[in-house]
Amino acid sequence: MLTIAVDAMGGDFAPRAIIEGVAAALNDDVFADPCAFLLVGDEAVLSQELARVDIAGDSRLEIVHASQAVAMDDAPATALRSKRDSSINVAVGLVKDGRAGAVVSAGNTGAAVASTVVKLRMLAGVERPGIATIFPSPTGPFVLLDAGATVDCKPMHLVHYAIMGDVYARRILGHANPRIGVLSVGGEETKGNELSKETFKLLSRLDNIRFVGNVEGHDLFGGEVDVVVCDGFVGNVTLKCCESLAKAVSHILRRNLEKTSLRKLGYLLSRNAYRELKQVTDYAEYGGAPLLGVNGVCIIGHGSSSPRAVTNALRVAGEFILHQVNEHIVERIEHLGLGPEVDVKGQPDG
Repeated sequence: MLTIAVDAMGGDFAPRAIIEGVAAALNDDVFADPCAFLLVGDEAVLSQELARVDIAGDSRLEIVHASQAVAMDDAPATALRSKRDSSINVAVGLVKDGRAGAVVSAGNTGAAVASTVVKLRMLAGVERPGIATIFPSPTGPFVLLDAGATVDCKPMHLVHYAIMGDVYARRILGHANPRIGVLSVGGEETKGNELSKETFKLLSRLDNIRFVGNVEGHDLFGGEVDVVVCDGFVGNVTLKCCESLAKAVSHILRRNLEKTSLRKLGYLLSRNAYRELKQVTDYAEYGGAPLLGVNGVCIIGHGSSSPRAVTNALRVAGEFILHQVNEHIVERIEHLGLGPEVDVKGQPDG
């Protein structure tokens, strides 16, 4: 049986939203195979929450006590050292010990990344982790990484992101031959900073990936790329800007639709289309973002995750394991000969 460790104390609305999301996952049967959950956190608090949603006696649930919780504003390194019995540390430890196949957390992203990297280490051949975030486009979803795990990257890190993103796009998003681009300030090879220009050169030399060149910001959602790579600083700023823009557009649209009776009528006639648009642009639909590159499965949810977002994050964890994403990443990197100390020509990097 697939077992997922859940950081039940992580997130702006934990533990209530986390437990409600788990309950929905159990009731809706969103997994292809039977699944069990190890709920990590304060046992007394979690017992009350399970009773509140009437799933306290479910045999698929087990509470694993953790006496501490990492706050959203805690410094990751400090939290890792001073809160060794935090819910995220204990949850990741369950994966390390083999009691769980994945960990899901909507808590402090930095702490989740730090704990996962320290306890589980990296996949063979990968040097830095990357958070893979799904975005919508007219031709289907595409994946951007890194969305915040590694803010300072080397070109080879972005090459690894391209390979990992290629595998994820194939195995999870269903793209047969993913188009890969580097996020930059111009389409030409000579445009961008040193990181993007050197990454362009390295990816251009690789066989067996479909590198389409640079991707500018205004082309990001044009449907012409399936994997976009960048450093975690740029990726996280992009992610936050897109979230803010989506909220602003939704607010402006709602306000203007309510100005006249005719507009209200028009909205009523087309409300299904608006509902579908909201689903496509709502992060809760995508659940959580996988931390690619670590020797284990870690799904990071939005800090303000709703119960629906939690349910979908759990589903993403199950899909990640089912499709053996990590195994395929290792195979691909080994096949291309791209370890952390090797360049794309197969020679020592230096």
